[in-house]
Amino acid sequence: MPSPPADGAGSRRAIAAWCLYDWANSAFPTVIITFVFAPYFTQAVAETEIQGSAQWAWAVSISALVVALLGPTGGAVADAAGRRKPWIFALTVLCVVCAYLLWYVRPTTDDVMLALAIFVVANVAFEFATVFYNAMLPDITPARLIGRVSGWAWGLGYAGGLVCLVIVLVAFVQTDSPLFGLDKSETELEHVRAVGPMSALWYAFFSLPLFLFTPDRRSTGISPVQAVHDGLATLVQSLRDIRRHANVARYLLARMIYTDGLNTLFAFGGIFAAHAFGMDIEERLIFGIVMNVTAGLGAAAFAWIDDWIGAKRTILIALVGLIVVGTALILVHAKLWFWMLAPVLGVFFGPAQAASRSLMARLAPAEMRAEMFGLYAFSGKSSAFVGPMLYGVFTTAFGSDRAGMATVLVFFLVGFYLLLSVREPRTPAAQPSGGSGAGR
Repeated sequence: MPSPPADGAGSRRAIAAWCLYDWANSAFPTVIITFVFAPYFTQAVAETEIQGSAQWAWAVSISALVVALLGPTGGAVADAAGRRKPWIFALTVLCVVCAYLLWYVRPTTDDVMLALAIFVVANVAFEFATVFYNAMLPDITPARLIGRVSGWAWGLGYAGGLVCLVIVLVAFVQTDSPLFGLDKSETELEHVRAVGPMSALWYAFFSLPLFLFTPDRRSTGISPVQAVHDGLATLVQSLRDIRRHANVARYLLARMIYTDGLNTLFAFGGIFAAHAFGMDIEERLIFGIVMNVTAGLGAAAFAWIDDWIGAKRTILIALVGLIVVGTALILVHAKLWFWMLAPVLGVFFGPAQAASRSLMARLAPAEMRAEMFGLYAFSGKSSAFVGPMLYGVFTTAFGSDRAGMATVLVFFLVGFYLLLSVREPRTPAAQPSGGSGAGR
């Protein structure tokens, strides 16, 4: 039986607290995965930059594979049990602890395996928490506002990553006297390693409003063992009856492809900037700040477009932008061109992600939302090892990160083509003629 909806759903405080979780968890992908710790690992911890890129790619691939295999199962169990927040809390704590432990990764090859092991566990916890967090969206948001709330939350996430990056830049990197007397010497690089504890504390503190103010679904009252049994049975039945959800399946296949390109771009964007354009840590942090500004603006602006023309069309527009600007970025060599094109690319990041979430919320049957968002995570991770693997293979084979980054464009092109056949439900908010809301 479907679990009852959350009490107090639709209140401004509940929605605002839910959105703030995007602000909270954004520090991890922004600071750790993309702009600071990943380049630190490839340049200061790994034996060589190329070898470090390949090792990081395998770590991303392994964590993605774990999420792909277990995500749908966890979602189905959560649907059976009803509640989402206990799962989010436990996984948030695990990610926070692991992020803090990255402080102990020193600039020496002796710590390569330590860094990779901690990162894999942290990334798995981060992605699993997102499964249950995303599943809360249609429970707390009116249907006509799903696109806007999803977009606003994603924009808030980019803003959170931006503020965290600025703090890292000002307090630790661009000063001769970092906070807490951190050692900036080449043998310690404590001012860079501090991003682990910084992102951990950020995540922990700003996630609290979700647990305090956003209502959860009521528990179904069944035991954990029964929830596992019922959840697995439902998942197996859903997979057997996938033809009844053929439209959802087509969407998940399309998303699997283009999200693989996005994940690869996020995981290696900082590494690409460092290797292809010779950016040092200060330049990478400024790059990260600029990208978060434009991506946040894009997510917020396209949130209105999502509710106006529909999530599918919003994603298609974003993919076209990513393909065109991404191609130009791979071809240019002057750093000036990079600075001119990269912010434009960032505008299309947020819409591609936020509209993907809102489209899934509209497509998912009410009684299967966590399970469907588990499959949604599966679609984002089942082949996610392929993108980083190809990046590593092509980077190693050609001795160039440009060759690795070129593989991302293929994922965007194929995903665009597959998405064309998906039918989006026509809700009042998605009608071309307008619907409710300001400016309609």
